[in-house]
Amino acid sequence: MLANMTIKAFLEETASSSPVPGGGSVAALSGGLAAALTEMVANLTIGKKGYEGLGDEMKAIAAHGAKYREKFVEDIDRDSDAFNEVMAAFKLPKATEEEVEARKAAIQEATKKAALVPLEVAKDAFRMMEAIGTVVEKGNKNAVTDGAVAAMMARTAVLSALYNVKINLGSIKDQDFVREVTKEVEALETKVEDLEKEILSKVVL
Repeated sequence: MLANMTIKAFLEETASSSPVPGGGSVAALSGGLAAALTEMVANLTIGKKGYEGLGDEMKAIAAHGAKYREKFVEDIDRDSDAFNEVMAAFKLPKATEEEVEARKAAIQEATKKAALVPLEVAKDAFRMMEAIGTVVEKGNKNAVTDGAVAAMMARTAVLSALYNVKINLGSIKDQDFVREVTKEVEALETKVEDLEKEILSKVVL
């Protein structure tokens, strides 16, 4: 599993001629880093002098971050697995008319999945940004830049995951599916840029 690799091994595998892990897995990793930093700022706020009234809120944020961190770790492999399923579909036999049609259908279904996995990553990373905004605004001021980095990593996770959605949409024949997903992509692209700016505007150094 990619998620069980050391950082060095993961980077070496990413740098190799293998198509996986690629941008989608890296997007998920970016989301995981954003979640981990959010947890860190929350944990550095809990029980600290001057932040006594925020204990319950920060504990909830830390738990929220932990849940998403674990999910993003799983998504590192889910994205690569989805790509491998597309490649496997292309290798299906096509000697008969029936095989050709079955292969086409398998490619389309696998490509839809390859679009939906990074779309889910993008949505989750966007959802994380509300908690990030809270730790930047209310959390331990000594860790405010860590919260800012969390916001930037979450934005990167959203936008990079959406690129992986879009490249897969170009190969999907189901136009209703393409239109619906495109709407979600465009909405997220607009919202995440604005939300990142809003969060970073609260960083006081």
